[in-house]
Amino acid sequence: MGSYAVFLRGINVGGINIKMADLKAALRSRGFDDVKTLLASGNVVLASEQDAAAVKQQFEECLRESFGYDAWVVVLTAKRVSALVDACPYPEDDKSTHTYITLASDTAMLDELDAAGAALEEAEQKRLGPEALAWLAPAGGTLDSPFSKISSKARFKATTTTRNLRTLIKVRDAAAALA
Repeated sequence: MGSYAVFLRGINVGGINIKMADLKAALRSRGFDDVKTLLASGNVVLASEQDAAAVKQQFEECLRESFGYDAWVVVLTAKRVSALVDACPYPEDDKSTHTYITLASDTAMLDELDAAGAALEEAEQKRLGPEALAWLAPAGGTLDSPFSKISSKARFKATTTTRNLRTLIKVRDAAAALA
């Protein structure tokens, strides 16, 4: 049985509200084991006999059928989340900046996002692998940062989602506890 972290995009914002208890119940009804939600912002850890691609497909189908919205998720193994956290060169906590990691289910889209961010003046980012890009934003100005504005464009909606490093650490720890 594998341990996975699943990152949902766009729940509990913009009119798509899902109670975590309802999400857990829906996932359990689809055969996922040890389902745990974190922070009510679209972070789930679970166990499954399936591979990551099958977990993604079944998870998205569950969201669409149970909650009636066009859902997209990024699924990573617990081991991969741990490796990404370890590879991040930026601080977990800093008073002047916040560290974010954009996760992607499509490497080509992350390549495009990486190139767009690299073209920005004073952009601070680091590719962590085919599915992850770490970047810094000024404290209190994340949504107004140039990279955030690029990454929130509709073209990236179905393939990417962003979490701060502190959240990824919590997800890493929860996923590791399933193993």
